[in-house]
Amino acid sequence: MIIDCHTHLNQYAELKNISSLEERVRKLLVTMASHNVDYSIILSSYVVNEERPSTAKLIEATRKHDNLGIVAGFSIDNHTEEDLRNYKTWIKDGLVKGLKIYSGYEPYYPYDKRYQKAYDLCVEFDVPVMIHTGDTFSEKGKLKYSHPLHIDELAVDNPELKIVMCHLGNPWIEDCQEIVYKNDNVWADMSGLSVGKFDHFFEKLMVEKVAELINYVGEPRYLLYGTDWPISDMDSYLSFVAKLKLKTKFRDELMFKNAKRLFKI
Repeated sequence: MIIDCHTHLNQYAELKNISSLEERVRKLLVTMASHNVDYSIILSSYVVNEERPSTAKLIEATRKHDNLGIVAGFSIDNHTEEDLRNYKTWIKDGLVKGLKIYSGYEPYYPYDKRYQKAYDLCVEFDVPVMIHTGDTFSEKGKLKYSHPLHIDELAVDNPELKIVMCHLGNPWIEDCQEIVYKNDNVWADMSGLSVGKFDHFFEKLMVEKVAELINYVGEPRYLLYGTDWPISDMDSYLSFVAKLKLKTKFRDELMFKNAKRLFKI
């Protein structure tokens, strides 16, 4: 089984010229089927516009597909108390699997108290919060807010909160591995390590870094498979994982078991 815990239906990359959300859903499903991906989690954005659909629209567009789940983006600047009330209802109804914070894209640290109401909601319903860490896809992002070390403060102050560090904090993967090692309530997804396909030399570098992370932390009960599709290529990602040469038990944890438990799939 394969669960991709990090995909988007924003008009990125190969979805750039597909204006219909239904067509983008269809493109994701076809791509999943061609790569034997059983389930994907779609993340809504920190902002809603013509290229970035709202959580409500994603729920409606995916309602008929039981192999797609939604994680709702939350923003200090762009979401309201009404949005949080809707998120609470959708989480209770099983339509939303967790929340996503876009540190770096928003100029706020993940431990900013204005995010606390979103974290409290996640704790109340035992769903994870995913937090952007590391490099930003946008040149306008501010990296000081997305450094993985900030997750430590959040994790220590909120021990019941389940936190997913997106992108392994790349390029600060060593910092990410210490945060995961130290804090039992922190997971990490390996999405977005490449834009498009891995090239040979970068893939080799990333294989070494991820292997070091796994060896440092131990059994990968904390590591989640995700691609960041359509920014990152699914086929290239599966090839990347194969090069990690994991034992079957460890590979199963990475590819689906950890996500299945965490997101209650």
